Amino acid sequence: MAATTAALWLDPAVTPSHSRISKGHAALPSRMSSLSCLGKGKPLDLALSSLVSGNRPCLFPVASAVSSATEVEAGGVVDRVGQLSQVAGVLGCQWGDEGKGKLVDILAQHFDVVARCQGGANAGHTIYNSEGKKFALHLVPSGILNEQTICVVGNGVVVHLPGFFKEIDGLEANGISCEGRILVSDRAHLLFDFHQEVDGLREVELAKSFIGTTRRGIGPCYSSKVIRNGIRVCDLRHMDTFGQKLEILLKDAASRFEGFKYSADMLKEEVERYKGFVERLEPYITDTVHVMNQYIMQGKKILVEGGQATMLDIDFGTYPFVTSSSPSAGGISTGLGIAPRSIGDLVGVVKAYTTRVGSGPFPTEILGKGGDLLRIAGMEFGTTTGRPRRCGWLDLVGLKYCCQINGFSSLNLTKLDVLSDLPEIKLGVSYKLINGQSIESYPADLNVLERLQVEYEVLPGWQCDISSIRNYNDLPPAACRYIERIEELVGVPIHYIGVGPGRDALITK
Repeated sequence: MAATTAALWLDPAVTPSHSRISKGHAALPSRMSSLSCLGKGKPLDLALSSLVSGNRPCLFPVASAVSSATEVEAGGVVDRVGQLSQVAGVLGCQWGDEGKGKLVDILAQHFDVVARCQGGANAGHTIYNSEGKKFALHLVPSGILNEQTICVVGNGVVVHLPGFFKEIDGLEANGISCEGRILVSDRAHLLFDFHQEVDGLREVELAKSFIGTTRRGIGPCYSSKVIRNGIRVCDLRHMDTFGQKLEILLKDAASRFEGFKYSADMLKEEVERYKGFVERLEPYITDTVHVMNQYIMQGKKILVEGGQATMLDIDFGTYPFVTSSSPSAGGISTGLGIAPRSIGDLVGVVKAYTTRVGSGPFPTEILGKGGDLLRIAGMEFGTTTGRPRRCGWLDLVGLKYCCQINGFSSLNLTKLDVLSDLPEIKLGVSYKLINGQSIESYPADLNVLERLQVEYEVLPGWQCDISSIRNYNDLPPAACRYIERIEELVGVPIHYIGVGPGRDALITK
């Protein structure tokens, strides 16, 4: 039997005799603080959360308490993948680079559709096929290696067509068929080369306050979208007006940045270039809002692949050192056009330590030799840019904040093997001000973030190779303690544990 994850809302006006259950939602009497449900004789216990939504206290399952048939038959091997909801998502919990692509690639074997909902070629997802060959994907969803999977590039994604076709050519040269398997939203915005140039000019202009972007043109393209002069994929079907729209964008960039040189020849060349793209792109162009909702009605299983991560979210991240889209749960609905109530399980992906590329606050950063050793052990260099990543201890304050925003049903802890040589490992468990005052939530104020003090909990390391282990019970006790301590402090179960880069290097707990 597969477990069902549901959220239940408490309605103080309803008495026990009037309790109702419909479509996974229930109204319960206010004096109840817990609920036990039976499913084929197995109990599912839920506890009243202290969270309040408006005037409605919320009741949530704190962990999956229902055992699956696989778990029973295999004596404890849990079919976590089989338990995932029809529409599920994989989202980053830190500043990106957590290893989302690997989990998506593995889960995609059990899903009909894998969809990207935001970001662009600034996402860098490294995955390996069954032969161990490495693929670095930027725009194409990570489900592409699974032959039966349809890949959707949603309306919230910004698409650089030269890069998109280069990626497809690279995949097909390696025997990965893309024909008929990739759908691109007609509502997605086009990212042009000039957006990339403007991105670089903007960083130079900011000088010492630069953001540290990938310079892939993501911010400028989303800027065009928000000020309503962007060009969408559907506009390629009207090449008679395409040049006029592009000219407005180019003139706008030239008026804003002295270093941007615009000419009539540049416009003519770009229009001709995109005329050449039209015929090739046409088979991919789809009304993905309609298609995605049709898939849901047909009962197809859909996996949403997030790019970047919550700590880079335009609203919830360490602004302004963030991306220009919403890589958190809210971005799924706006970036694919599917209703929030359709979305079920969300899996948060978090490294066993923390990394960050570019500028911005990093409370648990390890400076000096310690950070260098972690960077080398974890091969922490950007997939998109090749830049060395800043490294630090796992920040549980930030992780709890991300779990709060996204409502993760479970976590995927990645790269646990990277910590194997350390004699002791630190967990950042709380923040306080210089005067000793505790900070109860993740600060929005960068001045606070840059000056706060992190309180650490020190755990013993395991100091042995775990990369060949595939069963949780075979992990060293110290590694299990590290995992379980994270669960205790964050309050979300860790169902997947990465112990190496390969497809098979994953422990299901």
